[in-house]
Amino acid sequence: MWGGYARPGDPAAVHDCYYQRAVNDPGVAQLWAYTDGLSYAPGETVKVHVSTTAPSFDIHLTRDGARPRQVWTRRSCAGAFHRTPEDCSVAGCGWPVMLEIPVDPDWPSGVYLLSLTAEVPGGGALSYDHLFIIRPGGGARDERLLLVAATGTWTAYNDWGGSNHYEGITGPGGDRFSPVLSLDRPFAKGFVSLPADAPRIPLKEPPALGAPLRYPHMEWAYANGYSKKYASAGWAQYERPFLCWLEEQGFSVDVVSGQDLHFRPEILDRYACILFVGHDEYWSWEMRDAVERYTERGGNVARFAGNFLWQIRYEDRGRIQVCYKYRAAGEDPFRTSDRRHLTTTCWDAPVTGRPGAETFGLSGTRGIYAGWGGCAPRGPGGFTVYRPDHWVFEGADLYYGDVLGASSRLFGYEVDGVDLVVRDGLPYATGVDGAPDSLEIVAMGLSTVFEADHGNGGTPFIGAEDAAFLANELHGDASPQMLDRYKRGCGMIATFTRGAGCVFNAGSCEWVAGLIDRDPQVERVTRNVLARFLKKLA
Repeated sequence: MWGGYARPGDPAAVHDCYYQRAVNDPGVAQLWAYTDGLSYAPGETVKVHVSTTAPSFDIHLTRDGARPRQVWTRRSCAGAFHRTPEDCSVAGCGWPVMLEIPVDPDWPSGVYLLSLTAEVPGGGALSYDHLFIIRPGGGARDERLLLVAATGTWTAYNDWGGSNHYEGITGPGGDRFSPVLSLDRPFAKGFVSLPADAPRIPLKEPPALGAPLRYPHMEWAYANGYSKKYASAGWAQYERPFLCWLEEQGFSVDVVSGQDLHFRPEILDRYACILFVGHDEYWSWEMRDAVERYTERGGNVARFAGNFLWQIRYEDRGRIQVCYKYRAAGEDPFRTSDRRHLTTTCWDAPVTGRPGAETFGLSGTRGIYAGWGGCAPRGPGGFTVYRPDHWVFEGADLYYGDVLGASSRLFGYEVDGVDLVVRDGLPYATGVDGAPDSLEIVAMGLSTVFEADHGNGGTPFIGAEDAAFLANELHGDASPQMLDRYKRGCGMIATFTRGAGCVFNAGSCEWVAGLIDRDPQVERVTRNVLARFLKKLA
């Protein structure tokens, strides 16, 4: 069911908060589910919470990837309808456990899809997809990659029930985003599975001269009954196509959640290389600690992801995610406590004392938007190469000034950068924003935090809001002169060393688009990084 409405094709409609949720009417056909955890170890039990108006339903469990494999089935499960609280986005749905699935020790680590189907009395059918992760078992795993799914970002964008960290039905007027989100609810449609033709956010073709601002992915979402946030986060849009490519290329991959990085950082120690992909925006202090300790001891980090930006906190064993974001200065109770460094604002805010670039070399505050709306919509779509002789480009046949990944539009929709100077045609990090001394920028592109409006029609989705926030939060100055500074940013590919380890950062959400399109140069760079970090020949 959907609440709030917009007209397909109407650019102004993207501001409507339309969302998916259960209806407290047993006469309305519906089928929903969630699990009691995001990840499970071999031998543990998955508890599945279901609410449906169907008298019975079937459930299938499949390990997803390049070659999906069904591992468990149960048919004719007795259905039961349960009411859903109005504040389920914040407090959870509270449905009882309807069935349990024991995790077979022989099931390999990965993402497992729960597919529920039911027949509606009188004709018709219902279906719903959910997922969970099976963590790897014990023992050394140096020959395998460890993919850390961006589950903090999944949660932040999941609008099932009405509220996420962006829009919502909370607050006194019932129209505010929620800084507190529960994981005890389903994922919105599009987060778990998507059709192959679902649009990505970067515009595939540059807008015509004088064209109004449009956001095709949002128009598609509304027209087809998907969450408008499907293109911003979720397994289906980012991690899944990347993992499928890895498996097709012969890489062995284990998977954990972001919460595992927070609560079980020791998992990292068994791997030579850990991997972050797609839109990976929300991180806890403990997650950063885990990655920095790992690289200090000699671990390698491959980040094919963008928009490293917000600090979060976890509560209730990771089932509650907290991020006050734009309202942190006035509402986050940690702001005035002895743990003020845990205030859930952007990492580069002075209150945290921990600039984002310290962990991954790049930060979202220096980059952000490219290739969509009024944010550099006619840019080249790829990274301009500045240091073609760097090891990441070996065998890719790239020259100085070439643009990597342009046809796939892999530069966007959100990118990360650092403060820089250009000398003799080469970019260098200044270090004023926490960038490591060893950071080497090998490729770069232009971005902005400010969405320009040329008056051609359409309603800007970004506008000047983010620029104003950063100017005020980072500098205490939202003057026109400071806002002008955020009209210019950059995204980068960079490497650096920390202790005995190395970090590669292709600071873009959309790197996976080059793998989906099988761009040979993008594939070569990806293999170079992973092979080197796994200590294998490319």
